Amino acid sequence: MNVACLDLEGVLLPEVWIAFADAAGIPELRKTTRDEPDYDKLMRYRLEVLAEHGMTLPDIQAVAAKVDPLPGAKEFLDALEKEISVIIVSDTFEQFAAPLMAKLGNPTIFCNSLVTDETGKIIDYKMRCEQSKLTTIKALQSCGMEPICVGDSHNDLGMILNGKTGFLFNTTEAIKQEYPQVPAFDNYDDLLEAIKAAR
Repeated sequence: MNVACLDLEGVLLPEVWIAFADAAGIPELRKTTRDEPDYDKLMRYRLEVLAEHGMTLPDIQAVAAKVDPLPGAKEFLDALEKEISVIIVSDTFEQFAAPLMAKLGNPTIFCNSLVTDETGKIIDYKMRCEQSKLTTIKALQSCGMEPICVGDSHNDLGMILNGKTGFLFNTTEAIKQEYPQVPAFDNYDDLLEAIKAAR
């Protein structure tokens, strides 16, 4: 049985961290997994920057709640769910995923969590499991599923390269050049047709 496993930010939604960086006036937080392949290093950096500026989880949640899907994303997801089961496999955090998922029709999402103190300061983060995207794909395969994977960043490549098939979407030229064997798309119509053809 086929299942579509989609990254969230960059594929269906703008990057929440970039939206927050712009809203808060903290350009250092514009760095994402497109720029830093080491997710732990990226998150430690983000937590340091947040602490330096006195920013808390409620500050991020207020911005995240205003983030809307990319143009055409909801329509793409609606059409895709008529063709195949869909799971959002994301490195975002459950503390600000709920309002985002509501805007997409509440698809199933596997994501991570943040750890805060009593003041709302983010002091740590918890991955759902080690190498969460690759581990998710392997677990689905162990259940007889055949994942068709879509992502845009370095942290998506584990699932893209290890699923039944995989695609890059809205990625950078550098990642396209580094992984020329992975088909890359920039519009939802072409991506939808590619997923349908891969079933």
